[in-house]
Amino acid sequence: MLRLLCILFLVLFVNTGKTAVPVQAKKTTTTPLVLPVPVQIKKAPKVPLVLKMDTAQVNVRHFDSTALKAYSKHPEFQYQEDDAQSTPSWWTRFWRWFWNWVLDLFKPMKLSKHNYSPFIRFLLYALRYLAIGAGLGAIVFLGLKLAGIDMLNVFRKKSMSANLPYLESLENIHDINFDDELEKAIAQHNYRLAVRLLYLKCLKQLSDADLIKWQIDKTNSAYINELSNPEQRRVFKMLTLQFEYTWYGEFAIDAVVFKNINALFMDFKKGIA
Repeated sequence: MLRLLCILFLVLFVNTGKTAVPVQAKKTTTTPLVLPVPVQIKKAPKVPLVLKMDTAQVNVRHFDSTALKAYSKHPEFQYQEDDAQSTPSWWTRFWRWFWNWVLDLFKPMKLSKHNYSPFIRFLLYALRYLAIGAGLGAIVFLGLKLAGIDMLNVFRKKSMSANLPYLESLENIHDINFDDELEKAIAQHNYRLAVRLLYLKCLKQLSDADLIKWQIDKTNSAYINELSNPEQRRVFKMLTLQFEYTWYGEFAIDAVVFKNINALFMDFKKGIA
């Protein structure tokens, strides 16, 4: 019996030692986030404003009334405009009226008060601007007429005929009787042809003096460059310009202008001899 009790006691002791002991989980600790503490900046104390009084002594100065009256009598200090100068002249008033009238022409027509059809409105506008264009054209035409410009010959200008007794491209200065031809041209008041004959006669005189070598196909500039005397070259260049303006430029000249040009050629002839 005692042996049985010992066995039971032993079995209970062994079973008690095998029971599982619960393991406690380790606790994890987190470090709390520490925020920076804002630093408070102390403001400087306000300095009270102090109004400073100006204690300087002021000497009040006044204008000299006597001097002002004396200066006011001088014409240099009288700035009042004259009534005659302030009033515009009749020429200024005319142009002021004219430009105001032109501006009124291009103002839009007030047709809203009338119940016109679109076609009548278009017709009125067309007639108005046609009248304006005709008026401007008449003014331009009158101005060109007063200036002596022929509008019909502006784009189809014909060269002025000189009634040459010989062909210009085949003329030979040694075969022309300049005295007779000049007399005929002056008698017919053909001063343009007379200037050409004076120039050709001058070329013959230079050729006879062996100052230039005349050829029928040479240019006037070539003759100018052949002259070795600077003074003769300068004067002959001026005579060449007079000839070219008159002949090729087709400028109409009268007896007075021809007399002056003839005197220039005569003076140049004296320098050749």
